[in-house]
Amino acid sequence: MELLWIIILLMAGGLLSWFLAGQHEKVSRWISLGSLMAGLVITLSIWISAASPVDMQAREWIREINIAWIPRFGINLRLGMDGLSLILVMLTMFLGIISIAASWKEINKRVGFFHFNLLWVLAGITGVFLSLDLFLFYFFWEVMLVPMYFIIAIWGHENRIRAAYKFFIFTQAGGLLMFIAILALYFINGDYTGVYTFDYSYFNETFLQSATARWIMGGFLAAFLVKLPAVPLHNWLPDAHTQAPTAGSVILAGLLLKTGAYGLYRFIIPVFPEVSLIFAPAGMILGVIGILYGAKLAFAQTDLKRMIAYTSISHMGFILVAVFSFNELALQGGVMQMVAHGLSTGALFMIAGSIQEKLHTRDIREMGGFWETAPRMGGLTMVFLLASLGLPGMANFIAEFLILLGAFKVNAVISVIAALALIASAIYALYLMQKVFLGSIPEKIRLSDFSLRETIMAFAMVILLFWLGLFPGTVLQTTEPYLKNIHYKTRSKEDSREKRKPAHSILPEQVRVEQTYHSNPLQNKE
Repeated sequence: MELLWIIILLMAGGLLSWFLAGQHEKVSRWISLGSLMAGLVITLSIWISAASPVDMQAREWIREINIAWIPRFGINLRLGMDGLSLILVMLTMFLGIISIAASWKEINKRVGFFHFNLLWVLAGITGVFLSLDLFLFYFFWEVMLVPMYFIIAIWGHENRIRAAYKFFIFTQAGGLLMFIAILALYFINGDYTGVYTFDYSYFNETFLQSATARWIMGGFLAAFLVKLPAVPLHNWLPDAHTQAPTAGSVILAGLLLKTGAYGLYRFIIPVFPEVSLIFAPAGMILGVIGILYGAKLAFAQTDLKRMIAYTSISHMGFILVAVFSFNELALQGGVMQMVAHGLSTGALFMIAGSIQEKLHTRDIREMGGFWETAPRMGGLTMVFLLASLGLPGMANFIAEFLILLGAFKVNAVISVIAALALIASAIYALYLMQKVFLGSIPEKIRLSDFSLRETIMAFAMVILLFWLGLFPGTVLQTTEPYLKNIHYKTRSKEDSREKRKPAHSILPEQVRVEQTYHSNPLQNKE
């Protein structure tokens, strides 16, 4: 029940924060922080108990729960955690704590409702990383949407309403296309097996005609590429990042984008292996376009948060290259990139939010020479910028090195072009550092340094970036069993039928009664 308890803690903590905020705002903040710390402890205990690579390889899921929810339609409360989801849930809990701490003094209105929305966004993200029932997966996918809309629209900055609408429309449109694709899989699998279920394990074995698979994969791909985001589906991201409060920007960059990357790893490659191979060249090209386009536009920005937002588009392009390289090294690098980007870019948004809170501006042209008055902030910003451009010894270097090495074995041209972005990232990182922290100080502007709370948050992220850069096996060994089990072999209809086990042997115990339904469950009588 540990997996279920993580989600329950976040949802219950959000409700409790909202209800008790009337007594004192600090009560709401401490309840939110306590809920996330409890979730972190549970996740860490699972990781410690399954730390042995042999133990992880022996089982498909480290933890799993399967409870019948709506058995008539084959819908179950099925959650599972393997190495991939374990890493991402750990990242969710950690960045959730950072978000609460970053918003400690920034959010002063409707504090209880803010923490309710924040914890429910994190609960939705956690549910996405753990769901093994596609109906449940879509449910949590939508749970992420509405609270984040409120976070941007209520606590955002000057153009928050427009940014919130843009975020909602883009992500909702992609989500609806994915839901249509899920229903198509549900009915096709039911016609093929005689059992109608949303169970993820079934869809791994469902045979799909090539044309049908392309359309269905397109629905999933639309949702995941919007969330990633990939060019040209990225338009919502710069506005959302720029207008969101600091906590919203940290969650958007560090976690929400990772749900799109996770979808590529969990659904696109295993469920649609043949079509993925066909789409692979286009996917790698989209990734390279995103890498170069994001880096170029980042350099052109004068808004500090908007600049960091475009760097996210550039960094997430590496994940597209990794996924569609169909190479284990690149896939490992893609997972490391999720974690490294979440930490380094999340930290940069935290710093940008702190500067805006103190100066009431994001315009880089009005900044300069802040190292003199804020040396701790300046030093830590330099560390995070060096991490972002891939300095050896830090997690981002390991991620990009593995991605480029794996991609080079598949397509040397793509790999070389992607490597050019490392030069571009150095240019915009040094430009940001020069304009904000070096040079002369503008008149009548003095930036106060990091507080103790902000310093502790930043140092925690620095330690993790260096740890993963020096000991990458912490992540790589944990995710290796899942990535080794991804098969890319083209399956014929006959092969799929030969491999399929009898329905009664792979159905969860709670829903075996559904074997009696051999037609559309919507047509069955009670």
